[in-house]
Amino acid sequence: MQFQGQGKPPIGIAFDSDLGNGIEDALALAMLYGFEGKGEARLISTSTTKSCLRAAAFCEALAKFYTPAPPGGGPFASFQRPAPPIGMADNGKMAEDTAVVKAVLEKKTPDGKPVYPYTIQKMNDTADPVALIRNAFTAQNDENCVMLLAGPATSLVKVLDLPGAVDLIKRKVKFLAVAAGSFPDGRADFNVKTDMASAKRLFAEWPTPIVAAGAEVGAALPFPGSSIEKDFAWAPDHPIVDAYRAFHRMPYDAPAPSMAAMLYAVHPDGYFKLSDPGTIGVLEDGRTKFTPSPEGRHRYLIVDPAQREKVIQTYVEMASAKPTVRAPRFRGGKKNVDPPKAADPVKKQ
Repeated sequence: MQFQGQGKPPIGIAFDSDLGNGIEDALALAMLYGFEGKGEARLISTSTTKSCLRAAAFCEALAKFYTPAPPGGGPFASFQRPAPPIGMADNGKMAEDTAVVKAVLEKKTPDGKPVYPYTIQKMNDTADPVALIRNAFTAQNDENCVMLLAGPATSLVKVLDLPGAVDLIKRKVKFLAVAAGSFPDGRADFNVKTDMASAKRLFAEWPTPIVAAGAEVGAALPFPGSSIEKDFAWAPDHPIVDAYRAFHRMPYDAPAPSMAAMLYAVHPDGYFKLSDPGTIGVLEDGRTKFTPSPEGRHRYLIVDPAQREKVIQTYVEMASAKPTVRAPRFRGGKKNVDPPKAADPVKKQ
């Protein structure tokens, strides 16, 4: 919740992806935690359209890794910022584990305990992603959050169907950043093809501006695999390192349109060029089509060659940043040595 009297906080990011299918969404989330540690952004909700309890647990394990309790003594020594509820889409059947998920959740200490703790075991341990996203919007100052989609649009179009949601989105959300498509035209997109009907509705009905990071941006600005071996070495066990190594045989550089979308969501100036305005449509084969139009509210990112090294350096710096321990915020600046209670999660019924 953004309380009056504390000043306008950094931009809030609602992150919906198919986390657990690959590595780029995990890298984008790690980068967001890096920005959060520097006070440049806030993670306000996390959800996955991958219908898999283990994918949700993977997300929770990342959250716990990046929100450590303050070390040593002091009034907040026992306080660990509660990991927010993890939203997970439920399509009626659970998807299989992936190598990325297994590498993190199945890693054990010498005495057999999980290296990366998590608590999600059943459906009631996750949140309804539709309500979670809506509630995250509700808690923000006007125009002080960005919706970032890095997976199928399944949950996001359901948000549009909630009573009053369109007006809420118009008021709270600056823009929607989408990691999908290929621009101005190109090959079919996996996230689009996974739920074509939702993708068509999203681009047709979403009420704020949309900025897309296409596959061509991800290919031109990959995350460097060499960083995994050196920049994350400060931690003897790191979930991003284990997930990255499990996704493909090392060494490899990972195309990362999700990271481009995340960087633009937090810092829309200084890293990318933008296309002229237009509209993005979805063709029957899963390709995206951009139609220029002065009245259009859609744009796509264009790589600026002069900023390429700066972008990749920012990817590495933020994704590999050490977790930052922060004392909790209190309403009106009031100090209280008792840790605040966690908000009731949005549980599935």
